[in-house]
Amino acid sequence: SFGFVPGEGQTDADMAREHTSRFRAAIAGAGVARADPQMTGSAGMLAIQPQSPGLPGRIWWGSGTRRTARWAAEQGMNLMSSTLLSEDTGVPFGDLQAEQIAIYREAWQQAGWERQPQVTVSRSVIPITSSEDVMYFGNRQGEGDQVGYLEGVAARFGRTYTGEPDVLAEELAGDAAVQAADTVLLTVPNQLGVDYNARLLQTVAREIAPSFGWQPAAAQATPGQQPPR
Repeated sequence: SFGFVPGEGQTDADMAREHTSRFRAAIAGAGVARADPQMTGSAGMLAIQPQSPGLPGRIWWGSGTRRTARWAAEQGMNLMSSTLLSEDTGVPFGDLQAEQIAIYREAWQQAGWERQPQVTVSRSVIPITSSEDVMYFGNRQGEGDQVGYLEGVAARFGRTYTGEPDVLAEELAGDAAVQAADTVLLTVPNQLGVDYNARLLQTVAREIAPSFGWQPAAAQATPGQQPPR
């Protein structure tokens, strides 16, 4: 759609990594455009201005396999892992994703990066607390992972956590990847509107998230300090 196609012998993934390498070089100060001597008084390559010294440490790579998680660590990028992995070893999704995170952190340490990496995982969490919830999602309670083929590759889709809040709290506390991650992103049924999702998130915050280690920002702050974001 945008005029980019892989070169001969390249895959879409190869092209994505090549573009990412170019982007990361650009934000690190490499020249990206040839100067016009008539405009600048000199020749050479121009870098993006202004530079942001901390920006390279805030770049995330969405990884769908253990192999690409290792690659992301070698490149010094933070790791995002969603509710789909384009590989399957027969173990539950959370265990496979936890293995992906462990491989990432080991590769990060081996690469010798000085800063600490950040890992985020995504989960779909639908607490059932009202007749409206039952109407929309009651038939999804107790569902497990799904395994199938995506573009010819075996893939494992993580389950949607649907059920009573106390049950979900126990299940998420036992999710190995949730426990291994620094941040858990929640996907919500946005088509149901703001009010519905605000209530859903309040239920998760009050009755579910504390089970896997989350606390409100205000509760994490010490006297005299601003709460973390």
